[in-house]
Amino acid sequence: MTSIESISLQDARRVIDAGEKRAQELGQPSNIAVVDVGGNLVAHARMDDAWLGSVDISINKAFTARAFDISTADLAANAAPGQQFYGISGSNQGRVMIFAGGLPLHRNGQVVGAVGVSGGSGDQDQSVAQAAAAGL
Repeated sequence: MTSIESISLQDARRVIDAGEKRAQELGQPSNIAVVDVGGNLVAHARMDDAWLGSVDISINKAFTARAFDISTADLAANAAPGQQFYGISGSNQGRVMIFAGGLPLHRNGQVVGAVGVSGGSGDQDQSVAQAAAAGL
């Protein structure tokens, strides 16, 4: 029998709290989404003044990081013209995000979910996502 561990709501809240703290340090309001091992949304926070258009982007970054078990920044490098995954952003009904801010979440060497951040520059989103993931 195989058992699959997944992120809980309590875990997701810790991840979001850690991400919010980093976003505040950067002075960049963010949307932070956490998905479970199946890529389903567990929790989302839209910080005050965070871009409304980034809600879906944060959720889709988290989905992408889980769907492919890779950071969205790393996927982006492989999705450039001439690279092995060029065109991947058109898959999954357009949900695949190929820019920084999405990271798989690991526990005991296994992916248990993912976090997606949107609202700032790619570097800012990546920094918030890294802090959020460290909160797990």
